[in-house]
Amino acid sequence: MHGSPHIVSDVMTHTVAAIGSGAAFKEIVRMMHDWKVSALPVLEGEGRVVGVVSEADLLAKEEFRDSDPDRYTQLARLADLAKAGAVTAGELMTSPAVTVRADATLAEAARTMAHARVKRLPVVDELGMLEGVVSRGDLLKVFLRGDDEIAEEVRREVVSYLFPAPASAVRLTVREGVVRLGGHVRDTSLVPVAARLIRAVEGVVDVEFDLTGHPGGSAGTPSGHEENAVPSS
Repeated sequence: MHGSPHIVSDVMTHTVAAIGSGAAFKEIVRMMHDWKVSALPVLEGEGRVVGVVSEADLLAKEEFRDSDPDRYTQLARLADLAKAGAVTAGELMTSPAVTVRADATLAEAARTMAHARVKRLPVVDELGMLEGVVSRGDLLKVFLRGDDEIAEEVRREVVSYLFPAPASAVRLTVREGVVRLGGHVRDTSLVPVAARLIRAVEGVVDVEFDLTGHPGGSAGTPSGHEENAVPSS
């Protein structure tokens, strides 16, 4: 019933800066500066992603440039000290790279980013070959959808199925991504289902209800009660 969600290939950047594992430190810095990115995929062979070099990987060299760390620091920051002495992408990169497939949903990509605590993900095919990059900003593009477009999808994919006329008379409005349903419905027990489905519509910021049941309809809980409202995420 519900419309197909956007996937990574809908929003990702296809033209991507990448480097080989033998790229020198200053070459990496220059490329990040020129492309205005905070991380670069590292490739081997015909374009297989083997790692990612980020600004955090490069900063270790500056952090320890004029310091003489004590033994405790050497033991606690062994990986960072190794990066401080690194001169190529292969030595600096975080490997294996955290990647995502082009057919992953935006929600799946967002969860991967959050779990790995990264801002960008290389997009790869089934062989691990680079196809593009998706960033946090790319994932937020769905919130640029207009209110009219969101309202049309909610009306078509949710309201017409759960609360069809004439048994129900539902008023639907969308303002700044907040969907509001008011009026009368035959079965108020379907309101929690509607809330879940509406929240799954891309671009929806929140859902509000002001619905009452028809006399003789299914006895659901009043629309203002917690059972009929899904907490904001």
